[in-house]
Amino acid sequence: MARTSSAAPTASAEPGRLRQMWDVFKMTRKYDKQALPLMIGGFLLPVVVGVVLALVLSTGIISTVLWIVAGVLGGVLLATVILGRRAEGAAYSQISGQPGAVGAVLRSSLKRGWRGSEMPVAVNSKTRDAVYRAVGRGGVVLISEGPKSRTGRMLEEERRKINRTVPNVAVTTINVGPDDDAVPLRKVASTLTKIKPTLTKTEVQAVDNRLSSLQAPLPIPKGVDPNRVRAPRQPR
Repeated sequence: MARTSSAAPTASAEPGRLRQMWDVFKMTRKYDKQALPLMIGGFLLPVVVGVVLALVLSTGIISTVLWIVAGVLGGVLLATVILGRRAEGAAYSQISGQPGAVGAVLRSSLKRGWRGSEMPVAVNSKTRDAVYRAVGRGGVVLISEGPKSRTGRMLEEERRKINRTVPNVAVTTINVGPDDDAVPLRKVASTLTKIKPTLTKTEVQAVDNRLSSLQAPLPIPKGVDPNRVRAPRQPR
């Protein structure tokens, strides 16, 4: 009985994982027409290489089968990796340009060592432009959401507040919007990790706590619900 009960959760968990991968595939195919051809190509390439190596290097039936199996497994792995990358891009494309998109990214996609919130630190109630804040080893980063022509003043005001509160901490500004030199939404998290570290882990926590204690709560811009929109994990 013990063996039967322990095996049941494993069996029930498997369909859930397959269903998750299927849902990710359907979503990706809907918004990214190139995903399926790329996945097929990614699967076939290792299979073809495996067959060729089997014909050239195999010394018997067993080695031939092993080469082909290795090619199939490699194809499945490569197709899965491609699906994960394309799914991530499709998810970002759905929310890009919507109010609250930066907050969704800060809530779910920040790399280790960075702290951010879906709550903006400044919001323009008329245009729904917003400024978000992240704190990490690279200092404080202010991320504007909207055109530079409308968010520049809010960014500068927030920079002055931070300089008064934590004067010795570096402040970096990033723009996510329609401008040509803006940072794409999907690259926000990776852009933060490229900032040169200037704070220790203890200092990061102290700076974040200090700034959070002075920040009055603001409403999330209506558009993207950060609790529902997350960058998808790559299926395993």
